[in-house]
Amino acid sequence: MDLNAASYLSKQAIINPKGSAIIVPPKNSFLGKVQTKELSFSELDDKTGVLASYFKAMGILKGSRVLMMVKPGFDLIQVVFALLKLGAIPIVIDPGMGMSRFFQSAADAKASFIIGGRIAICLSKVYAKNKKHIKKFISVDTTFRKELLNFRNKEKEEVVPVKGEDLAAILFTSGSTGPAKGVCYTHGMFSAQIELIQKQYKIAPGEVDLPMLPVFALFNPAFGTCTVVPDMNPSRPASVNPRKIVTSILENKVTYSFGSPAIWSKIASYCEALNIQMPSLRRVMMAGAPAPQSLLIRLKKFLPNGEIHTPYGATEALPVTTISASEIFEKQVGLFNHGRKGICVGRAFPSVGIKVIQVVNEAIETIEAIQECAVGEVGEIIVTGPSVTKFYDGLKEATAISKIHDGKNVWHRMGDVGWIDADGFLWFCGRKVERVVAGNKIFETVCCESVFNQMEFVARSALVAIDNKPCIVIEPVKEAFPKDDAANQALKKLLRQQALSDPNTELIKDFYFEQSFPVDVRHNAKIHRLSLAKKLSISQ
Repeated sequence: MDLNAASYLSKQAIINPKGSAIIVPPKNSFLGKVQTKELSFSELDDKTGVLASYFKAMGILKGSRVLMMVKPGFDLIQVVFALLKLGAIPIVIDPGMGMSRFFQSAADAKASFIIGGRIAICLSKVYAKNKKHIKKFISVDTTFRKELLNFRNKEKEEVVPVKGEDLAAILFTSGSTGPAKGVCYTHGMFSAQIELIQKQYKIAPGEVDLPMLPVFALFNPAFGTCTVVPDMNPSRPASVNPRKIVTSILENKVTYSFGSPAIWSKIASYCEALNIQMPSLRRVMMAGAPAPQSLLIRLKKFLPNGEIHTPYGATEALPVTTISASEIFEKQVGLFNHGRKGICVGRAFPSVGIKVIQVVNEAIETIEAIQECAVGEVGEIIVTGPSVTKFYDGLKEATAISKIHDGKNVWHRMGDVGWIDADGFLWFCGRKVERVVAGNKIFETVCCESVFNQMEFVARSALVAIDNKPCIVIEPVKEAFPKDDAANQALKKLLRQQALSDPNTELIKDFYFEQSFPVDVRHNAKIHRLSLAKKLSISQ
């Protein structure tokens, strides 16, 4: 079996050459003006073969590390598959994390080549000054396009054979609760992910995907499905224009789509305002942050033929669990309603193992050293399986603190806390570093925030620690932000009354208001609670 992820595209070009592989908004590409909106698998495979030949002539070979500064979408898909064909190692870093952090991550990855647009290459040359590991900058400009023409009639590069343990890519974490880290993906792990996702969601050849996280587009050639490139800024997903997304879903008869709760919330509001149904959608995948139960209820109304799924995972371990909105509506009722006991994230994917262990901050060398929690007891979540990464790139200490050895297997510490119920469902209660410990009581973010998120004037809330006390920060809906001290005090009184209604929050007495919360760069959905706490502490 050929484990090179690029082989899936080449196979589709043989078995389904005329099938739609990608639909592109009519705009300029580094390969020139895109005259047609649609490319077949054969055409896409041919273009990546031309690129692979060019990159090889530039010195990119098997094992070469290549920093990607290419615009997500049509261009990114082509470049990544061309590099994979050569056995080169694409390095993907979120552009939204800021230039300083981006280039620090790039320096940590020690790329030999950098591929990007003209402006990106100019910036990278500044950062890479005196960096001896950089061999070449490849600017996808007019000169590049002219040079590429010389390779169109030459023999195309075939897919380089690889082993399952061979490094395939380095994908950086978003750095939501710490420094961004390079996660090492092998070709075997990519194959495992493809198999798990396709079987779980029953994705069939000929379906159409609108991936609102660019990396998910790379799975589609393996599924034999068409990728519709979304018209959005991938570095600012929450700024997406919902009209453009809904129009694309309807016009292209999209059957499945992945996006964060922040994106789907805007889409739900747009559909509510215009009463628009999305009948072609069979599956909505919502992840990147806890999916509010209220959002699932709102969005479900506009999916007459579809189901919402909220998979749980991380860059280091994906996928881990999944659950449908229908199952959530059955599980999160009564005392569990809207996340008061955590968000139910479902059962494990086949071949994925999950444990909840006693929370410790130190490294755990072997699985024999853990203390497993009882059913229903909140603890730290650890996972293992064929799609779980084994180490970070060049970060021995981070690897040691995040991985637990179990013979030949490795368990990854998710950095999250939660619990497992008697039916084997995992419940997510928040990030370990963001929980608040005050006296003898532990306050979990999801459980506490859910109490306040149901109030009409609350857009979202955040549990933080200020002066070692648990506090709730409120981001009110736009029109409800208190305009004077009297309004401020009136809302705080309502919040205190709400806090007394639940044992999770009855000890919380301090409340703050913010116009907007700092969020992660990848999904624009995870709240940066530690940054928020630091800001408020300084302002006191």
